[in-house]
Amino acid sequence: MHLTSLPVWPMRAAALLQAALLALSAQAAPEAPALAAAAESRVWIQRIHAAANTGNYQGTLVFSAGGTLSSSRVGHYAVGDQVYEQLDALDGREQRILRHNDAVQTLWPQTRTAVVEKRETLPGWSTTPQAVEPQALEHYDMRREADGRVAGHDAAVFLLQPRDGLRYAQRFWADMASGLMLRADLLAPSAAGAGTGAASSRAVLESTAYSEVAIGIKPQPDAVTLAMQHLGKLTGWRIVKPQQQRSTLDSEGWTLAKPVPGFRLAGCVRRGMEATGDDEPVLQAVFSDGLTHVSLFVERFKPQRHRSEMQMQAQNGATAMLTQRRGEHWLTAVGDVPLATLQLFAAALDRRRP
Repeated sequence: MHLTSLPVWPMRAAALLQAALLALSAQAAPEAPALAAAAESRVWIQRIHAAANTGNYQGTLVFSAGGTLSSSRVGHYAVGDQVYEQLDALDGREQRILRHNDAVQTLWPQTRTAVVEKRETLPGWSTTPQAVEPQALEHYDMRREADGRVAGHDAAVFLLQPRDGLRYAQRFWADMASGLMLRADLLAPSAAGAGTGAASSRAVLESTAYSEVAIGIKPQPDAVTLAMQHLGKLTGWRIVKPQQQRSTLDSEGWTLAKPVPGFRLAGCVRRGMEATGDDEPVLQAVFSDGLTHVSLFVERFKPQRHRSEMQMQAQNGATAMLTQRRGEHWLTAVGDVPLATLQLFAAALDRRRP
């Protein structure tokens, strides 16, 4: 063996090691930004959730869908663990909603009707823009886009892109300072072949945005509680007090035989039909994927109210609705999802016992 051949193998090993390290670094490089983006997404979702539930703000909220436009004056106040909300419709039929924790009053001045109830807190029932739950990151890819401004506030813009066709993409604007969601657009699915990167060119199915909003204001709980107490002084009003009771699908004799991917049961209640005056309660089950919600309403079939026994379905903006007779019951499914998603829910709901 020549002495000059001895250094060859450590040199070759070093070269191989260096090549391996370069390969590893090439693989790790794309992962680092992805991990950083995922961490940023989680932080923003926590900020948005906290701002929606514990913040103090009031403003004018504008909703547009299907060519219609409506606006409401909203206020949200949090004092310790007490939450107060007020909503006044500014367009169309006059309506006021007052809430203190689970006590809710809905007033219809034109018909002099008030609905007073203890309402189980379920997703999607807030009078103010929805929050994003951490669960959403299991079903959507979230990425930050260019920053923007809404109602005079600097905002971070995010896109939540679903990983399947059972839900819509959503672009939302979150206040830089507080995290409060200032605007949310639900986007139509991309055209065939357009790919998920074409979100900027998609049609907006519906949009909710503040036209003006004050954030971090001094809470005004008395404005809500005094208005709620005033109800007892009204004369000539019809007071409707629908009962609500927490329940489960199983105890009511129903089951979702095949879960719809990504959606979890968020709550189930038996509740009255509010202003309809119907004494027989309706079962409501709410399912959530962390961003959007689907409600299933089950009631006894009544020919005088459910005139058509055939399945009916409709879509207005992002909101879809499906109704059908199920033996002696009537099912209504509604949510800001494609009709195909509601069809999966309807097909999966199974009657286990009479």
